[in-house]
Amino acid sequence: MRFLYSLLAGFFLVGSLRAERSIIVDNQTGRILEDIGANRRVPVASLTKLALAMVTLDWSELKGGNLDQTATVPEVAITTTGGINPLHLQAGDVLTLRDLLFACLLASDNVAAVTLANHLGSALPNPTGLDPVGNTVSQMNALAHALGMHHTLFLNPHGLDVSEGAEPGSSAADLARLTRYGYSKPGLEFYVSQPTRQIHVQRGASSLSVVLNNTNKLLGVDHIDGVKTGRTSRAGDCIILTSEHTPEVKHEGDTVLTTPRRIIVVLLDGTNREQEGLSLVRHGWDLYNAWAAKGRPAKTSNSL
Repeated sequence: MRFLYSLLAGFFLVGSLRAERSIIVDNQTGRILEDIGANRRVPVASLTKLALAMVTLDWSELKGGNLDQTATVPEVAITTTGGINPLHLQAGDVLTLRDLLFACLLASDNVAAVTLANHLGSALPNPTGLDPVGNTVSQMNALAHALGMHHTLFLNPHGLDVSEGAEPGSSAADLARLTRYGYSKPGLEFYVSQPTRQIHVQRGASSLSVVLNNTNKLLGVDHIDGVKTGRTSRAGDCIILTSEHTPEVKHEGDTVLTTPRRIIVVLLDGTNREQEGLSLVRHGWDLYNAWAAKGRPAKTSNSL
């Protein structure tokens, strides 16, 4: 860990970087502190899984929070993910929905994403008769629409590039909206802040323990505690980061005013998500502190 901190600190000896498509937002108010090409739709790789996670958590909340039920890895999860299967899941493996969520959010496993979508799509209302995975994707798009994510189109639950036809994608601003929504609900913050997690895979008569390592290498650096990484050839390096500082407390007579302090950073189409992402977080806190020093002026036109 000491080596990681030294390495990350060394990145800034050559100056800060700015991505062509990024946004920095105050989570509490939605105030945009800086945006660069933030409304342009581009491929977003595995950041897509954040929408899948929120549909799952919303469904679970509606159904009483039961994530202990199990799902079976279908053959379609193996055949539609291009062999990108870091956990080496096999058709017929059985996992809890909770462990599938961890596999999606920490290890960014695509087979886990299709398995989760397949199970969820069989349980969700399906008035148009879509296949289960397609039904879940339609719910991801419905959530995007409800949140005002006007530059977003999900075509699959994992974010892999498609070979032909319409290209799935989103924008930095839209993903900041999705992240704010996620942090307004119970559950997501815990999942994405875990550096590691042990899950269990039932394979026939055998119970296998698998240790997941979070692909977000910036956890714990500069108060970063989430959220998700992504990378494909078309999307480049992508990352969503949150960083939380101690709440600001003010006393006005007998009244105590507490202001949460958390910023959201979204970087798309980068070349080095750790280096560029950390640069944006540090720059974001400079912008936040300057804004807070002015009394956090509100401006609707500059907010999500």
